[in-house]
Amino acid sequence: MEKEFNYVTKLDVKFKHLEKMDIPKMIEECTDKWFNQTLTKVNDSVVRIGIVEGEYHWHKHDKDDEFFFVLEGQLLIDLEDKTIELNSGQGVTITKGVMHRPRALKKTVMLMVETCDIKPTGD
Repeated sequence: MEKEFNYVTKLDVKFKHLEKMDIPKMIEECTDKWFNQTLTKVNDSVVRIGIVEGEYHWHKHDKDDEFFFVLEGQLLIDLEDKTIELNSGQGVTITKGVMHRPRALKKTVMLMVETCDIKPTGD
């Protein structure tokens, strides 16, 4: 049985190719503390927006790398031996199989790029 989490995760593709995205409007309208929405599909990958505050749980992706890029705020990604601090304009790729826990002490907006088959809550 899969564990349930208090996150809003929308895996549907919100925007078709050639459809303009209004990210500031999405940010303004978001009232959830941990919100992920798939924006678009690019070949076999997806681009997701995360509008987050608080912490996610420890998890890993056995078959998939995961890229995080901060648009606004600050994202901390805890690893087993260190914490990576990402500020606006910074990004990092987390290698498949690496345990990690994203968290944000204040409202943070990020983009994530990952395969379309990834399970966001981990394997």
